[in-house]
Amino acid sequence: MTISFKEAPWYIQALVFVALAIVLLAVGEYTPGLPVSQARSELQTLRDRSSSLNQEVSALQVYERRYTEFVQEMNALNKQLDTLKTIVPEGKEIDEFMRLLQGAASASGVQVRRLAAQAVVAREYHYEMPFSIEVDGSYFNVEDFFARLSRLSRIIDVGDLVFGGLSGDSKPKYPVSPSTSISGSCVVTTFFTTPADGAPAGVQPTAAAAPVRR
Repeated sequence: MTISFKEAPWYIQALVFVALAIVLLAVGEYTPGLPVSQARSELQTLRDRSSSLNQEVSALQVYERRYTEFVQEMNALNKQLDTLKTIVPEGKEIDEFMRLLQGAASASGVQVRRLAAQAVVAREYHYEMPFSIEVDGSYFNVEDFFARLSRLSRIIDVGDLVFGGLSGDSKPKYPVSPSTSISGSCVVTTFFTTPADGAPAGVQPTAAAAPVRR
């Protein structure tokens, strides 16, 4: 005898409905192409993307925390660069060099009698700009003059010193003060990094040690 579904006991009907619901849910979840399956796939993609972005944000937060350190380091480097530009300027700045030289001479009581520019010499990282000068004064004044040159903000190298007393060949060509006891000549050299007119003609750059004060 056939029994219709409606005549079946209520718990049988409930089990059938539950089983049917489970089957429909499974079909909707795992069957490709259905809206639920697509939504599930998109949700997983968004989760993966969110995880990747969180990792990138964590990596960038390290730089954010170090931003202040980077700014401080940059400011310190800029100050060092400004100092280096003072010690070895980019251009020749001959007027400033002459002012520094004459200032040291005046403060020491030394007379600069002659100053003649010599050929600029190209080095690997800088250019040398030598000047031949003649000076006179007392021994201690000349010594103080060279000491002041060594303490200037711009590097000045002194070489080829030829000095003597005020007699014979060393007798000065100019009127001198009673305190003057020696006269002579030397070569003072200053340095720069970027000439306005390019590298000096006919001079090949050569390796050289960094300028040293004397």
